[in-house]
Amino acid sequence: MKKVYLAIVSILTVFSVSAQEGGPLTLSGYVDTYYFANFNKTTTNEGASGFERIFDQNANSFQVGLAQMMLTYEAGSVTGVIDVVVGNHADLANYGNATSPLGSTSTALAIKQAYMTWAANDVLSFTAGQFGTNVGYEVIDAPANFNYSLSNLFGNGPFYHTGIKMDVAASDNVAFMVGVNNGLDSKDDNNKPKGVMGQVYLAPTDGWDVYLNYFGTNEGSKDDKATYSWFDITTSYQVTDDLLIGINAVPYGAFKTETSTQSWSGAALYVNGSVSEKLGLGVRAEYFDNSEGGIYLADFNNTGSGEGAAVTSLTLTASIDITEHLMFKPEFRFDKYKTDSGSMWLTDEAGAYTKDSQSTLGGALIFHF
Repeated sequence: MKKVYLAIVSILTVFSVSAQEGGPLTLSGYVDTYYFANFNKTTTNEGASGFERIFDQNANSFQVGLAQMMLTYEAGSVTGVIDVVVGNHADLANYGNATSPLGSTSTALAIKQAYMTWAANDVLSFTAGQFGTNVGYEVIDAPANFNYSLSNLFGNGPFYHTGIKMDVAASDNVAFMVGVNNGLDSKDDNNKPKGVMGQVYLAPTDGWDVYLNYFGTNEGSKDDKATYSWFDITTSYQVTDDLLIGINAVPYGAFKTETSTQSWSGAALYVNGSVSEKLGLGVRAEYFDNSEGGIYLADFNNTGSGEGAAVTSLTLTASIDITEHLMFKPEFRFDKYKTDSGSMWLTDEAGAYTKDSQSTLGGALIFHF
């Protein structure tokens, strides 16, 4: 095992030298570490579903999140990307796939993305391999999000797909994407039907971007006639050089079988502002309703009923650039859960389900390059 890691380090050293010399190969990535205190005095930010927090699941404990290394090589009209993650959250970042024989308790190496893109011309391009989803406002990579903790919309959506997609840049203001893939968060296909994805991009005016997304798949269910689907809207508007407003909404998501339909919906508002060159402040207000239990935020750990919940969340984050490559993100987050039955969603200090809300306060250090 040590030889494997030494080999990886040696290869990345060579790649880094090549990138510094201005060649077609570039290396980028990050590593993050965090500490969050939970005011419920528990050791976990998770509750009845296990999907209350996506990465920052441990409370009152120093944690190493992810170390990401992404290699990009450009050869004419073809670009290849290898994006791997190492660390405690590697299994979570590579959602749905085992990353090592030791399981989720190991410090594993996981393929987050591995794909190639061929630009046929300035308008048309094709991408094949494993790549991030088109659905949602936030991404897995910590430096790319203003808030450190991830939203419920992100956690209850697809993470990535394995397949092929076609992008068409009709103009500077209009673009389209369509694709087929193995389905929901898996490198493998568990049946004959394929997942389908689509996106329409619009830029109505300078500084305003709008993405209309769809993803539907049969995978993720043992029922060959069942389907998961997401209709997603993502938009952001650069009001001034120092103020950005973003909205992410899932007006309708559903898990359908021959006999039933369980739907979910939600919306999040993002307001991010720059106070100075090194300090930014941001707020995320979110409401996510999975009362029908169609997606992940459902009770499997407390009563085991599979009952869903609705959650209202507020996240306040500061982003401080300590150096060019090091940022600190102090953050406060409040979540309140509601179920139709009135059951409690979160644990207290003794481990009993007696709470319907939680507040966390802490911060994350992120080194990026």
